Amino acid sequence: MARTIAKDYDAKRTAILQKAATHFADHGYDRSSVNQVAEACGISKALIYHYYDSKEQLLYDILHSHLSVVRRRVAGVAQGASTHEAHLRNLVGELLITYRGADAEHRLQLQTPNALSPEQLQELTDIQRQIVKLFAATLEHLAPAYFAKDPHHQIPVTMSLLGMLNWFYLWYQPGRGINRDEYAEMATQILLGGLDRMQR
Repeated sequence: MARTIAKDYDAKRTAILQKAATHFADHGYDRSSVNQVAEACGISKALIYHYYDSKEQLLYDILHSHLSVVRRRVAGVAQGASTHEAHLRNLVGELLITYRGADAEHRLQLQTPNALSPEQLQELTDIQRQIVKLFAATLEHLAPAYFAKDPHHQIPVTMSLLGMLNWFYLWYQPGRGINRDEYAEMATQILLGGLDRMQR
């Protein structure tokens, strides 16, 4: 007989992912044991293994879940904005909102490039590429002639924008200085201004 899934299965799994991500990011994935993660989560080691076969699988699910949420949220931004610039602002704003509370996941992406299998890394890379394509397509609408002339510039321009957004967590301090909405507008204006100059 198949095992019955508890009603709070997903909620417990999400809590494990969030707390494990923070522990791995703060203490180092390689230096962390499943016992330590269980203690950080306030649960038993056996319960960790109820959800995951290995520490590697736990790490993979942390990153896969995070990137999947980012992809879904960005892809869900309506295309009905009045202008392409407005749509870009909506994308940038949505991305920064989605990044709220995900500092640990960002750090793990940088800290653990060799901790997963090639197959797992490929799956994560595929999701990241889909996110990049969503932004690249919007930028292409903003400067179709420019990117038609220099198509090899499209990804570098897109990655420049994403670079500004992806590193936001390193210096941002809530309640001090600029807020997320203001930075979203600033990053959009920097991108649009630079794109305008390159087209002259």
